[in-house]
Amino acid sequence: MKLAVLTDLHANREAVTAVMAHARSHRAERYAFLGDFVGYGADPGWVVDLVREHVAGGAVAVMGNHDQAVVRGPLPTMIPEARQVVEWTHAQLSPTQLDFLASLPMSVIDRDMLFVHANAWAPKEWGYIMTRTDAVRSLYATDARYTFCGHMHLPMLYHLTPTGKTGDFTPSQGVDIPLSEQRRWLVVPGSAGQPRDGNPAACYAMFDTASATLTFHRVPYDLEAAGAKIIAAGLPLRLAQRLAHGE
Repeated sequence: MKLAVLTDLHANREAVTAVMAHARSHRAERYAFLGDFVGYGADPGWVVDLVREHVAGGAVAVMGNHDQAVVRGPLPTMIPEARQVVEWTHAQLSPTQLDFLASLPMSVIDRDMLFVHANAWAPKEWGYIMTRTDAVRSLYATDARYTFCGHMHLPMLYHLTPTGKTGDFTPSQGVDIPLSEQRRWLVVPGSAGQPRDGNPAACYAMFDTASATLTFHRVPYDLEAAGAKIIAAGLPLRLAQRLAHGE
């Protein structure tokens, strides 16, 4: 089965549309959405509805910190512009859409795969995987062979050997990576809606469960249209500008 894994969609309709089209062209058979469907972008309702439709068809979806904030109120740690977008987003969504976000689980285990937004050791606390040490902490917190998480907006791959040796890898786009059964893996697909690694192209990953092969993809999209919508909505200008720079 080919599983397309998307995270941090952040209400970016143009980016998500491009990623979904790319995934379909690469014969994706199932989808996993790792949270933060809203925040920063101008199309929260459209993105939430897309995820809802796929969940109804068997996709996996988990809650992100921005999703939680829109339902329960901004987190104290959020920067002012993020708080502004959270409040604006709440006003844009229908009760049905808000109920969907509120119903999302913090994590999902599916066979030998764990899906979570931030990390496996404390999903509700939204701690970042900033280093190899953080990744190992997450890997030790679950028995899953493959952990998929977002939150970082940077594509990364970590592994843990049976003897406790660890490694990390910044992937190249379009290169198939065999995931050895002798190791445990933590996959950060990068952000579909707001990449922050200096490359503005949208990110996602494709996992072939039959061959245990992982491929990271970058997908160009209409940055100008996405940015123009943010400005037209009266959201902070910097949110439009950062899309063009991948930051």
